[in-house]
Amino acid sequence: MSTRHGTGGQRPVAGPPDASMTLITEFYRRPLDPGYAQAAARRAAGTGPRQTVRSTAGLVALAIALGLGATAATIALRQPAGSVQAARSLLEKQIEQRSAEADATQVEITAMTTQIATLQAQLLGDAGQAVRDEITAGAVESGVQAVTGPGLRLVLTDAPSDDPDAEDPELRVQDVDLQVVVNGLWAAGAEAVAVNGQRLTAMTAIRSAGDAVLVDLVALSSPYTVDAIGDAVDMQTSLARGSAGQHLATLRSNFGIGVQLSSQSSLELPGTGQVTLHSASVPEASPQPEGAPDETGVTESAVPTGEDGT
Repeated sequence: MSTRHGTGGQRPVAGPPDASMTLITEFYRRPLDPGYAQAAARRAAGTGPRQTVRSTAGLVALAIALGLGATAATIALRQPAGSVQAARSLLEKQIEQRSAEADATQVEITAMTTQIATLQAQLLGDAGQAVRDEITAGAVESGVQAVTGPGLRLVLTDAPSDDPDAEDPELRVQDVDLQVVVNGLWAAGAEAVAVNGQRLTAMTAIRSAGDAVLVDLVALSSPYTVDAIGDAVDMQTSLARGSAGQHLATLRSNFGIGVQLSSQSSLELPGTGQVTLHSASVPEASPQPEGAPDETGVTESAVPTGEDGT
């Protein structure tokens, strides 16, 4: 580009445009493509193609057909396939059948447990009161027998969340919290413990499964009510002084989890209703009945021998 510089503050005079500016200059001169310009001119002159009723109806029919096809495809995709629906129905029937069988088995177990207790009482009679007391104490410790008495009730509730769609797991009561509480109650002198009506035994496991907490394979949810039978005052004092009390204070102050502790004059804890034998052995000091084989496998004879022992 060549410029001329005048005097007295005059602006420079621009020369002819450079070759590289031709495309931009042409764009400003003719913004429309020649083909579009010719079509617009024919339309303005009335010589352009006109849309007939037939063509308009065809476009409408095509649009309707496309809409119906898209709707049918969407409905087909949202509905499960026939095989999937059949499998789901089969699983639902199996769940209902297995649940009914489990309920019937539980009723049978309860009836047999009652029958066993009746037979034991008849066999022991009045002379076996000490043995019956020992059996009852063992049934209470093992969790088989239901118990009633005063105790302590602890209720743990999930902390409120500002956003229900994005819940923070730290605001929920977790399995480890229940484990700490239950172990603290046992250490404080609890004689029997239950969580939401589920009796705890030496074989009970407390685990988590998603948002729920499993207690002996039973899914529980908030609020969690922990009942413990025993001396409420001693248990509350020991619980507050131990590590379980510190854990509860942390849950309440740092995470906003609800902790309610109260003494109860009467608590009813259910029993498990069944006993699972894992191992058994004969005590060393137990007497051997006459005619039973000894450790060597030799059976004692009841036939008298001669004076010389032959």
